[in-house]
Amino acid sequence: MTIFNGRPQNNDGRLEKEIRTYDYLDNLEIKYTRVDHEAAETMEACKAVDEAIGIEMCKNLMLCNRQKTAFYLLLMPSAKKFKTKELSSQIDSARLSFAESEDMIKYLDIVPGSLSVLGLMNDKNKDVKLLIDEDVLKAEYIGCHPCVNTSSLKILTDDIVQRFVPSTGHDITIVHLEGE
Repeated sequence: MTIFNGRPQNNDGRLEKEIRTYDYLDNLEIKYTRVDHEAAETMEACKAVDEAIGIEMCKNLMLCNRQKTAFYLLLMPSAKKFKTKELSSQIDSARLSFAESEDMIKYLDIVPGSLSVLGLMNDKNKDVKLLIDEDVLKAEYIGCHPCVNTSSLKILTDDIVQRFVPSTGHDITIVHLEGE
């Protein structure tokens, strides 16, 4: 896998939502490195992408309450185990579960396997609340997909937290997950 600085030279074979993501980042003057790859559908494939880009991609989970009236995007270190009860008490939302693929598409214009903090640019009504585990914020970089799972980006954590997220109008709720 080859590392590139910035967006692809041309848009051939790329989905419009991926190009829209690069346009959004470029408009904010956020620098990023990129690696293109096959869709990473196994842990081995994910590890190969991590090694190529030089960071560990964070785990992205889209969650909702039982009534489907509250949606959350959780960013956490990939090595941590997710425990619903641990998070529920911190955000005062009982009965959390994983959101349906239809919800990911509806709110973030992302399909499962491509979930990313960058999808917040598509959440114009701010229906999704962003939760970030404190350990993700300790890392210098965040690894994420540009709304498709055939490319991965490495972006300064400060650029995500201080420039990207505010530009979308979302707030960040920092959570503490023990994991195992």
